[in-house]
Amino acid sequence: MTHPICRVRSFRIVAPHTLNVQFDDNTEQRIHFEPVLAGELYGPLRDLSIFNQVRIDSEVHTLVWPNGADFDPATLHDWPNRCEEMKARARQWDSASV
Repeated sequence: MTHPICRVRSFRIVAPHTLNVQFDDNTEQRIHFEPVLAGELYGPLRDLSIFNQVRIDSEVHTLVWPNGADFDPATLHDWPNRCEEMKARARQWDSASV
């Protein structure tokens, strides 16, 4: 089974916790991250001053934040198919931190 390699080419902040992400295959996703910002790693990104420091890692070509948070570029690329799974994980992360 092959797994396509996706790379983030660019992004734009379009609303709070929301990015338009463009990929090297000329596709684009508008991703609202707020529902998955939970737990030790992603929870701090609820603070917009941290979330808005997003950048593209030049080595792995995905979105990264100063606290070390990142997402697999394939997950970002296929966000409509992965969103519910990510929300479920976020609920687990929240319950684990209680």
